[in-house]
Amino acid sequence: MQKPELKLPALPAGRHYRFHAMNKPSGAECNIDCDYCFYLHKTDLLEHKPHARMDDPTLEQHIRQYIESQTGEQVVFSWQGGEPTLMGLAFYERVVALQAKYAKPGQRIENDLQTNGIALDDEWISFLKKHNFHVGLSIDGPRELHDLYRKTRNNKPTFDLVMNAARKLVAAEVSFAALCVVNRANAKHPKEVYRFLVDEVGSWRVQFNPAVEPKAFKESAPGKMDFSTAPLQDSPRAKPGHPLSIVTDWSVDPDDYGHFLSGVWDEWLATDFGRIHVNLFETAIAQASGLPAQTCTQAEFCGKGLAVEHDGEVYSCDHFVYPEYRLGNIAQTHLGDMAFSPAQEKFGMDKRDTLPKQCRSCDYLQLCWGECPKNRLIKSRDGEVGMNYLCSGLYHFYDHIGPDVIRILRHLGRLPE
Repeated sequence: MQKPELKLPALPAGRHYRFHAMNKPSGAECNIDCDYCFYLHKTDLLEHKPHARMDDPTLEQHIRQYIESQTGEQVVFSWQGGEPTLMGLAFYERVVALQAKYAKPGQRIENDLQTNGIALDDEWISFLKKHNFHVGLSIDGPRELHDLYRKTRNNKPTFDLVMNAARKLVAAEVSFAALCVVNRANAKHPKEVYRFLVDEVGSWRVQFNPAVEPKAFKESAPGKMDFSTAPLQDSPRAKPGHPLSIVTDWSVDPDDYGHFLSGVWDEWLATDFGRIHVNLFETAIAQASGLPAQTCTQAEFCGKGLAVEHDGEVYSCDHFVYPEYRLGNIAQTHLGDMAFSPAQEKFGMDKRDTLPKQCRSCDYLQLCWGECPKNRLIKSRDGEVGMNYLCSGLYHFYDHIGPDVIRILRHLGRLPE
């Protein structure tokens, strides 16, 4: 078969094409079984064969097309799952070799690996160190909070296994971030969780991701559910725990999420400002100073974060891996063409264009932009559909940090005194 040709319009001077793809070489398969996982069910939903893996031709095609598609000075490959370490080290040795084969002159190729850490033995650590992989290590806080939802496939705790991986990463000086899923339980312990991730896990980068999934997430794609019966903001059904709640029981309560972020902010600002990087805090300060968002969830538009499955199938986003959001397959269509296709452009623009009136008139619109579209599960207070489930918590957080952000920007010379 003739290789597809990349057909992108000529770039204006000083402009670059850049996008990101989350690569899932082992599909949805994982070596543990977290209660809140949003991806394990993809094996059944997408009718994947058991133990499916990305083969060598697909891997090479993906790496070639991904590098070809981008004209920026940096190309970042992200390897996720499921659990990406299930592919074994030989797979990633091929990754590094293929990246060297196709890299453009002067282009910097980087890799990050998002993992539960279970398989990170000395050989893995040596490889990650040698090839400068950045690691995202999933851990939800101290033992009792982490083990509540993150368990092995035979229902055993995983805390000690993850902490063993963290110690190895620290000892080898491998760059890694602590990836914390903020769920219904740990959201009630902001300072305890934050201090543990920084002081005990030992990471200087912390990423908080809210656990939010509608009860029907295994069957219904985001944005495709029947919203006629969606609950109003602040109603009992718009919170976890109610028998008729729109979300799963492990989803974070929106108000708890706001208090969690506010509590962590206070601790971070008092003790770790300038030393510890917290994703949501850094982007809030950047956006308040007029810079672009550093996270897709807080950006005005989305659509620049695709997902590539093990079989070369491409979807609009990691959280939108459903048949309704399939863009094509890299065996038939160049990845760059899919990334900048009309369908993907509309997907990205809809993040802003479908915001309800309550969002568009919000004081913090330019810090939030309605957060992630996958979380737009409820109705606004005046009954308009498309409201973000986390709205009340995010509003509280931005309201809480506002005076501090102004002081920070004045200190940095970004605002007049």
